[in-house]
Amino acid sequence: MKRGIFLALLMLAGLFVVLNSLTQASEAEVGKPAKDFTATDTNSKNHSLSDYKGKIVVLEWLNHGCPFVKKHYNSGSMQELQKRYTEKGVIWLSIISSAPGKQGYCTPEEANELTQQKNAAPTALLLDPDGEVGKLYDAKTTPHMFIINSDGVLVYNGAIDDISSTKIEDIANAKNYVQIALDELMAGKQVSTQTSQPYGCSVKYK
Repeated sequence: MKRGIFLALLMLAGLFVVLNSLTQASEAEVGKPAKDFTATDTNSKNHSLSDYKGKIVVLEWLNHGCPFVKKHYNSGSMQELQKRYTEKGVIWLSIISSAPGKQGYCTPEEANELTQQKNAAPTALLLDPDGEVGKLYDAKTTPHMFIINSDGVLVYNGAIDDISSTKIEDIANAKNYVQIALDELMAGKQVSTQTSQPYGCSVKYK
């Protein structure tokens, strides 16, 4: 009896290891080449990550209905980052992976209207209603930020900053991981903080 239980536990442990390794393999891994994808923007133009070879690329998961996203947009801090770094040649791709009928989902027209209202300035706003790009990168929250260097390697995966709150007043005291990483990359340095725990609303996959 005990031997049977022991063998069953071993089998379960083995299954857990296999499942865990499969899950990890599906995630975007820092230090590895970023996974290529193609998605359509709000103006019906296709964008592939490979289009931007030789450029630094930021991926920002977005849901304008999320209080954590509202914090960064109502304060103007996200737009300021977008403008500052796109002017320096960084490609900034905002991505909406909300499924139809769920919070944050937008038609192209609605998304363009929100972009104008918020005075946002990404290179492009990509619509991912099937969640294919989000799941490819294992995007968990809005916002969830990824940075890819000019060699096409993922160098940051995590939160926008280190204060997990919806309070605008916390932004001034927060360590902005994305800003620091981009400044380090542009100075030819290695990114000092490569991963952090993303915070925000869960991505509203279908």
